[in-house]
Amino acid sequence: MKKLTIIAFFMALFANMTFAAEVNVFSARHYDSDVQLYEKFTAKTGIKVNIVSGKDKALQKRIIEEGAESKADLYITADAGRLGAFASKGMFQNSLTPAIKAAVPSNFRTSKWTGIAKRARIIYYSPERVNANDLNGMTYEGLADPKWKGKVVIRKSNNIYNQSLVASLIKNNGKKATAEWAKGVVANMARDSKGNDRAQILAVAAGEADLAVANTYYLALMLSGKKGAEQQAAAKKVKAFFPNQNGRGTHMNVSCAALVKGAPNKDNAIKLVEFLLTPESQEHFTNNTFEFPMIQGVSASPLVVNNLGLDFQQDMNTKLASYGKNQAAALEVMTAAGWK
Repeated sequence: MKKLTIIAFFMALFANMTFAAEVNVFSARHYDSDVQLYEKFTAKTGIKVNIVSGKDKALQKRIIEEGAESKADLYITADAGRLGAFASKGMFQNSLTPAIKAAVPSNFRTSKWTGIAKRARIIYYSPERVNANDLNGMTYEGLADPKWKGKVVIRKSNNIYNQSLVASLIKNNGKKATAEWAKGVVANMARDSKGNDRAQILAVAAGEADLAVANTYYLALMLSGKKGAEQQAAAKKVKAFFPNQNGRGTHMNVSCAALVKGAPNKDNAIKLVEFLLTPESQEHFTNNTFEFPMIQGVSASPLVVNNLGLDFQQDMNTKLASYGKNQAAALEVMTAAGWK
């Protein structure tokens, strides 16, 4: 009987040790390189990273339905607006440690979530058909200028990146002005919205439009050759332009991580977030996903630096928490404008 008690004790101890040395990540990011980064974390800490991958809606639905029984520790996604909307449902808990606070500028985090890598949503243009001087002082607001009639391509209104961009315009200019802007953008579209960000860049390269709106890392991805020689060649036909340089700065967004309420491995989850904000991890992001680093002292990928540049003014005043708050209003104004 005594032997059985001792065996049971060590089995329970081992079980607890195994449980304590893991972290469960629910991730809507779709990069194989993220898995490699988690493997580096495990090698350094001994903490196993269990990954549940999927689309945001499916992951959020699962976390909500499982409730207190959920094994989710961290929720990671690629848009602050999407995360902010989920946060408003009370799904996360405070995860702001001194290390995170020191590493991440205040507009790129809240007490419940933090950005881990940055991207900008910018304008791409055809240097064959658009004189760079014509873009001097160009803003997102300028996309509604009638001089661009029939020359603009951008993704559908249900795209989360567009919703966050429009949400930022609502925050800065008000809903009424943004509604009028959306009508102007629709009037200037070269075609009905369709395709992903790379499709917008391809449309400019093919002469279907003169201006495209897309995230920064897509151009580098195309130039890298990872999407084939045809897209690489197309990417070389466009130039990047950072809007609002004479004002609030270019619209920024983030990939972000949040500590799920009731996370069973809270301490390990926080350790992972802090690891994602180290120079080693930030360099991994920049060299594999071509995002901008979140922390100081780390350079972007040479592909990004050489083809997009780093010398641009970022919007450091618009808090990204406003994206989630204005997400519904953003979709409303786009839909009302006939933005498909």
